[in-house]
Amino acid sequence: MDWLFSPEASLASLLLAAFLAATLIPLSSEAALFAVLKLHQDLLWPAIGIATLGNTLGGLTSYAIGRLIAKRKPLKQVERVQRYGAPILVFAWLPLVGDALCVAAGWLKLNWAAVAAWQAVGRFARYWVVSVGAQW
Repeated sequence: MDWLFSPEASLASLLLAAFLAATLIPLSSEAALFAVLKLHQDLLWPAIGIATLGNTLGGLTSYAIGRLIAKRKPLKQVERVQRYGAPILVFAWLPLVGDALCVAAGWLKLNWAAVAAWQAVGRFARYWVVSVGAQW
């Protein structure tokens, strides 16, 4: 059972939790990051990177779903994304709103690289703040 608390298992669990939390599944990737950092203080930067990667990939999954949705009446978030473009996705980490922003970006067929980059910036900043809190 010791392997369950190993750094490798902790980071793999964090990746999965961060990915799923960026979809419509109600999970707290922040709690998972906090737990990993309490178990393994030496994994600060790898944990932030893994959480950012998993959460960004989850957001890109919502983006892909948005690309597949038939063009019907636009969502309110579509108007916001149209107005501000890919930079609005720096807020993709926000609960509920963030998922809709990612789907709207896909629906509008925004450049996936710009979407990924802006999401990663916002998600990284959030995880960095959580990590600083975990260090106290």
